[in-house]
Formats: sequence, C-alpha cells, structure tokens
Amino acid sequence: MRDHMLTTGVDFVEIDRVAGVLERYGDRFLRRIFTPGEIAYCRGRAPNLAARFAAKEAVMKSLGTGFRGVGWRDVEVVRAPSGAPSPRLHGRARRRAERLGVTEIAISLSHSRGFAMVVAVASRPDSDETRQATEATLWGESVAPRSS
Repeated sequence: MRDHMLTTGVDFVEIDRVAGVLERYGDRFLRRIFTPGEIAYCRGRAPNLAARFAAKEAVMKSLGTGFRGVGWRDVEVVRAPSGAPSPRLHGRARRRAERLGVTEIAISLSHSRGFAMVVAVASRPDSDETRQATEATLWGESVAPRSS
C-alpha cells in the first residue's frame, strides 16, 4: 500500500499573449493576477510573468480546482533559499491544500522564446477515500480489479 498520493498540474502559456495583455491593461492586469513580490521580481518581463501565470494554473490544477475557487493571487511564486521557484499559498488555495492534507508542492518552470510551461506536483497522505475515488475514476466502478 502506498502512503502518499501525488497529484499533478501542467500549464503551457504563450509569452506573446501575456505580453499583449500586459501592453493593453498594464498595472491593472499585474495587480489582478500577481502579488507585489512577483511584480517586483518580474519587472515587466513577459517571459517571467508568463511562467508565473502558468505556475499559478499548474498549482491550482494540482489542487484539483483549476482556476475556479482559487484566486490568482492565492498562489504566489517565490524563490526558495536554494534559488529554485516554489509556490507559496494564501487564502483559498491554502485552505484547499490544508483540507486535502497537502504536505508539499514542487514546481518546475521553463520557457523558450515563445512559450512558458510549468509542471506542479502536490504530495499528500493517501487514504482509503482518495484511493476509492481514484479507482472509481479509473475503472468506472467502486471496486477496481485487484492484482495478485
């Protein structure tokens, strides 16, 4: 029996789209989506903003919400002491993670000339309830086939 369950979230963002929204809406866009710390770190650089936008969506997906039910600023990308990006949860995102028993969320950010991509992996203790829900989803019934 496994003792931890991993949930993932992935998001892929076109940097030009973020640049266009930034050009059109400026500070209004920044203040709606990003925390003051993220705005200061990115200094208006579209690739960095796109990566953080993708990170927010990927983390929300790893929490099972997508962008519904969690505010954009409830997920903040900060730098760990090692320099690696790390999510910091606030408000509804934090409450959701606590309710799920999430013990850790790891993220990996990457961007090329045109795209930003992020993978988020959340870890939480496994339970009979989550195992049964997973089996029902996989097998379309309440009892999954058992291997010997």
